[in-house]
Amino acid sequence: MQALNLSGKTIVVVGGTTGLGFSAARCFVKSGARVVVVGRDPINAKAARKSLGRAARVLVGDAIEPTTASQAIEMAVKEFGRLDGLYHVAGGSGRRWGDGPMHEMTNEGWHKTLEWNLSTVMYSNRAALRQLLQQGTGGSILNLGSVLADSPSPLHFSVHAYAAAKAAIVGLSKSIAACYAGQNIRCNVIEPSVMDTPMGKRATSDRKIMQVVRARQPLDGGRVGQPADVDGAAAYFMSDASKFTTGQVLAVDGGWSLA
Repeated sequence: MQALNLSGKTIVVVGGTTGLGFSAARCFVKSGARVVVVGRDPINAKAARKSLGRAARVLVGDAIEPTTASQAIEMAVKEFGRLDGLYHVAGGSGRRWGDGPMHEMTNEGWHKTLEWNLSTVMYSNRAALRQLLQQGTGGSILNLGSVLADSPSPLHFSVHAYAAAKAAIVGLSKSIAACYAGQNIRCNVIEPSVMDTPMGKRATSDRKIMQVVRARQPLDGGRVGQPADVDGAAAYFMSDASKFTTGQVLAVDGGWSLA
């Protein structure tokens, strides 16, 4: 097997200043890549810039804005000469807007959740594809899904707009993979379960929810996933080790999808 060597590669991470995205960006840099990370919060962006060092550039911007991903990719090309990969992590819970079980869901909850978790993926993937096609070099697109797309847990995780958006990411990614394979552009999906990230705080701070999580994620003592648990999979999809892999969905979930 080829080593997961990212030397010489330039990768854009949308949603890369906290949580899974930041952990992956740090892993990419340690593996030799140059990265551009995008995040909304200037404080997190400043901390990420300091932590990632000279091999990184940071853009403060909201992935919901259609131009943000394009700006990040333009920065990558300007600073590092090319684009090799895109990792889209940005998204999150829509509970604040009214996402939930279908009979309780608000119109705003539906539209806002889809905008944040699906429209942002379209914006970033479209921008990456345009650059990769222009370069004629091929490359890798990786989108973050969720085990809730096909392994629901209704007692504590009935967020139907979120599940719909994450399921749609799979369909979109497979369509991209099929359409652009001839241009040597790969597109894959990682589906994590409950992780120790800012989004996961609702679950990790609730004793009853954690009992469910431990039962559904039995690997390694039934614990919550850590961002580093996903880094290896992300690095694989960004590396040449995955050059013959496209249109795939990999669950990194501690066994959740088997429970």
